[in-house]
Amino acid sequence: MNRVSALLALKLCLTVPVALGLGLPFISPTTSGGVLRELATFGIPGSVAIGLLFLSLVFLYCQDLHTTLSLIHPRARAASPRSVWLMFLVPYSFIEDFFIVLNVTRSLQRESSQNAVFGQFRNFGMWSGIGWCSAQLVSLLPNDVGLISGLIALPLWIMHWRRIRQANSLLSTHRGFRRSVRASSPSAAVCPRHGQFVGTASASTGPSRTKSAGALRQ
Repeated sequence: MNRVSALLALKLCLTVPVALGLGLPFISPTTSGGVLRELATFGIPGSVAIGLLFLSLVFLYCQDLHTTLSLIHPRARAASPRSVWLMFLVPYSFIEDFFIVLNVTRSLQRESSQNAVFGQFRNFGMWSGIGWCSAQLVSLLPNDVGLISGLIALPLWIMHWRRIRQANSLLSTHRGFRRSVRASSPSAAVCPRHGQFVGTASASTGPSRTKSAGALRQ
């Protein structure tokens, strides 16, 4: 069994207790506590409305994660942009969420090591991301611990989402800057490996390179 197959098997095994946790309120209606039990207090219409609102927010969150990986150079990506949509594959997503957050963080770290646009921006929200994933998982417990964890997961999720949008803003800005330099300076070229500007081999190579590097640092 190769590494990919072994990792998938592990994820599926970990999904089993998650599925049991999600089904517990239906298997044992007398069980009290937990975020799912509290959700049931809103009745069927209220629960459906809250569920649809939550899924809409998850969709927007996934869109931002997809944008992040799409803006990152393919060589720096730890996963495909399409992989973020596995968040909708419940209950498997409760485990996969950890790997999505880690892959996005690793991709941003690799990109930042080669892309000067990030400057001193080095916090890519790994701990807030792992935090909301962990709190979400614990929220399935049918007791007060589960309820409190569900409440903790929400602000951590918002913190991570905010960090991702900040990174997307930087990446989008750099993409526009790169296009503008290409259009205004025929002698400028982009190194495909590092995303840095270098001059073409001509009499003005030295000044062009210096000017482009200075603009990128700004």
